[in-house]
Amino acid sequence: MTDRPPFPDEGNRSLQRGLRVLEYIWRNARDGVRVAQIMRACALERATVYRLLGTLLAAGYAARRGRYLYVPGPSIRRMLDDAPVHDLALRLDPLLRRISDISGDTAFAVVREGTQSRCIARRIGSFPIQVLAVEVGRRQPLGVGAAGLALLASLPRDEAAAIIASNAAALGGYGGMSPKRLAMLLEATRQRGWSVVGNHVATDTLAVGVAIAAADRDVLAAISVAAPLSRMGAERQLFLVRTMHEALAQLLPEGV
Repeated sequence: MTDRPPFPDEGNRSLQRGLRVLEYIWRNARDGVRVAQIMRACALERATVYRLLGTLLAAGYAARRGRYLYVPGPSIRRMLDDAPVHDLALRLDPLLRRISDISGDTAFAVVREGTQSRCIARRIGSFPIQVLAVEVGRRQPLGVGAAGLALLASLPRDEAAAIIASNAAALGGYGGMSPKRLAMLLEATRQRGWSVVGNHVATDTLAVGVAIAAADRDVLAAISVAAPLSRMGAERQLFLVRTMHEALAQLLPEGV
């Protein structure tokens, strides 16, 4: 018997051909490519190229430029745009794990995207009741959650005020949040140095958050811990803030 690799089935062959076409389109992204060029470069029949292009177009991995040219599509651009965020999420995951292991509660990492916050990582704790209202990938107005509020407080006052005004119409959908209340929470966060907010993303819950700076001191993200309201008295809030700061000092002493 020989150790020959198994003969690829039709699905594998189609995938390999599609990837060859996608790679060729990517390598010629500036000028775009025609069907005839793809046929020659990938050694494929015209009908096969059109079938593969149809799949890539439908999935957003290819796009038309004019009538004849094909270029990388929006799905490729989104993947490239998300690469730094994915890297940041990987770097923050050990931090969230440490915090959730110590606290028993769910820890979150959030970044700013314009006037919104986006959850990029989450670690669930061991306490029987967990607050899981915010899933990885969820976006919401900056400031309605504890991590987003910590991010908002790190911004210049005029920029933060403009964000609150921009999100004014959407705030009411978060537990009765309003521009006036968010401005009050924002000022309290600036004075305190960390955020605390409850009952706006999920009822009967409360969360505390702190911003995370990079080595150049620019704030890139924020982390938070959320738990049932009955579990979040003043002393425990301080304990969680200390836990987050200590974990940051130990695991990311130079920032992210």
